Amino acid sequence: MTVLILTRPNLDAVADMVITELSRRGVPLVRIDPGDFPERLAMSARLDPGRTSWRGIWHSGHRDLDLSSVRAVYYRRPGRFRLSPELSADAARWAEGEARAGVGGVLSSLRCTWVNHPWRNAIAGFAPYALAEAARCGLLVPRTLITSNPEEARLFVDALPGKTAAYKGIGTAPAGTHAGQRLALWTARVRADEITEAVALTAHQFQEWVSKKCEIRLTAVGNRMFAAEIHAGSEASRIDFRRDYDALAYRVCEVPDHIASGVGALMDAFGLRYLALDFLVGRDDRWHLVDINPNGQYGFIPDLQQPITHAIADMLEGQT
Repeated sequence: MTVLILTRPNLDAVADMVITELSRRGVPLVRIDPGDFPERLAMSARLDPGRTSWRGIWHSGHRDLDLSSVRAVYYRRPGRFRLSPELSADAARWAEGEARAGVGGVLSSLRCTWVNHPWRNAIAGFAPYALAEAARCGLLVPRTLITSNPEEARLFVDALPGKTAAYKGIGTAPAGTHAGQRLALWTARVRADEITEAVALTAHQFQEWVSKKCEIRLTAVGNRMFAAEIHAGSEASRIDFRRDYDALAYRVCEVPDHIASGVGALMDAFGLRYLALDFLVGRDDRWHLVDINPNGQYGFIPDLQQPITHAIADMLEGQT
């Protein structure tokens, strides 16, 4: 039986760590990037009378995949389909839709262990839905406003303690491109008088600014939870730790029982086997949940790389 790894080549250190561990254990695996379709990946699948699953052999440049052999799938940031440049814009849109329905539809139908199923990732990736569900599961979420009304945003921020909010992106898409490079939208600290009429152009998220002792990255794999304090050593990393990884210090920490219970309930609500969450620990020692990522990476915390990798490999191998 095969473990299927769905990810981009040479761009995912987390997937590489899991693949290395599975290989060390002698677990059969196939790594495929669905984005290779149709250029370097040829797919074919049949559903016959009396059968409840698709069968077929998919040919890639490395190893072939027998759909009927897959017992677990590790879904990690696969690439977009690379279609023929000879297609017109309309034809390319149609072909991409057909590829997504065909390749994605067959893969998503596999009845096996998923870490995580892409549809469950997609639902949990909607921040407004996920934050509301987290609150229902007993986790503490800071005051949050999502709005396209500039005046509503100013009033919200002006009424907060400290009259300061964290502005952050709602979705996971990049904030456009410049000179061919994808742009990131970092968390920013804003006051009411800094909010412009541009808010009216789309939806924006403002969240109460929490004066923090540190941040916590909590990674859950099934019922196993791994957490580390993140201590910022620069002004940029204090606002958004992703802006200056070199200035960060980490310390593995315990997960309080009530947090573990809430995270477990949240994973059950979304049907997830893996989840990364970011908390801010306030001056009152309470954990404030600010971000939920069902496909978040963990490789930047040195002391947790091996334990989390082993936990994911255990799940894919069928040990948990």
